[in-house]
Amino acid sequence: MPAYHSSLMVPETRLVGNMALLPVKTQFKGPARGDGVDSDIIDEAIYYFKANVFFKNYEIKNEADRTLIYVTLYISECLKKLQKCSSRSQGEKEMYTLGITNFPIPGEPGFPLNAMYAKPGNKQEDETMRAYLQQLRQETGLRLCDRVFDPQTDKPSKWWLCFVKKQFMNKSLSAPGQ
Repeated sequence: MPAYHSSLMVPETRLVGNMALLPVKTQFKGPARGDGVDSDIIDEAIYYFKANVFFKNYEIKNEADRTLIYVTLYISECLKKLQKCSSRSQGEKEMYTLGITNFPIPGEPGFPLNAMYAKPGNKQEDETMRAYLQQLRQETGLRLCDRVFDPQTDKPSKWWLCFVKKQFMNKSLSAPGQ
C-alpha cells in the first residue's frame, strides 16, 4: 500500500524554498489565509497521519508533499507533548508553547530534513517560511487537541497516543533526547 500524498497542489500555488505555501483555515496570524477553503493541509495531515506514520520511505510527488511531511512530523512532536497532559486545557497550553517555541527552518543547522528541503532564497523568503511554519504549528496543535482529547472525559485518547513512538520516515523535528 502506498503512502498518502497531498491533493492540494495547484499550478498557482506559491512556493517558499521548495515547499508549497498552501492556504490554511486559521485564526492565527501569518502568510497563509485560507478563508473559504473546505479542506487544508492540516486537515490532510491529521486525516492521513495514522496511515502515513508507518512509512519509512516517502516519495515526494510535489511541493505540497513537503508541507504534508512537515505537518506530519510536527503532529508526532505534538503527540509526545500531549501524552503528558491530563486535560485539554493543559494540552492547549502545551501546544501553544510548542507552536511559538523557536525552531529551525530548512537550511539552518538542526533542521532534520535539509536534504529534502531547499533553504529560503533570501531574507524575505526566510521570514515568510518562518511565519508560515509557525502558523502551521499553532493551528495544527489547536486542531490536534480537538481530536486527541475526549470531550466527555477531558482525557487524551489512547487511539492517538499509541502513535507516540512511531517515527515517520525515521525522522523527528526535535533534537535527540528531547
